[in-house]
Amino acid sequence: MAHDLFEAAEAAMRKAYAPYSKFPVGAALRTAEGRIHAGCNIENASYPEGWCAETTALGAFVMAGGGTICEIAVVAEKMPRIMPCGGCRQRLSEFVASDATLHLCDETGIVESVPFTSVFPRGFNLEQNR
Repeated sequence: MAHDLFEAAEAAMRKAYAPYSKFPVGAALRTAEGRIHAGCNIENASYPEGWCAETTALGAFVMAGGGTICEIAVVAEKMPRIMPCGGCRQRLSEFVASDATLHLCDETGIVESVPFTSVFPRGFNLEQNR
């Protein structure tokens, strides 16, 4: 079932606007209800003020009503098993289920699936700091 999530991420990667880095990335999120939201990286001349693919996907997710994210797929044309950057891990942590899965992909499909908590075990949480 996760193959459709990879396909959404790969299709998003093909729409990336990456004229400066030449490093297109795509991401797709699946909600607990089964909805998929995808995004690509979008660069601009004020480098590095662009958006990561995960950030763009999160924007679509929030605008569609949000929910809980249970799966994430990330793919990059030039890097197998690309990992979300630290900022995106924090952004994603605001919305992921405690048992969310992160699928690391290459251009042909999912290469490895890991628990999101294994790549971001201690995100910043205001509730824990009160």
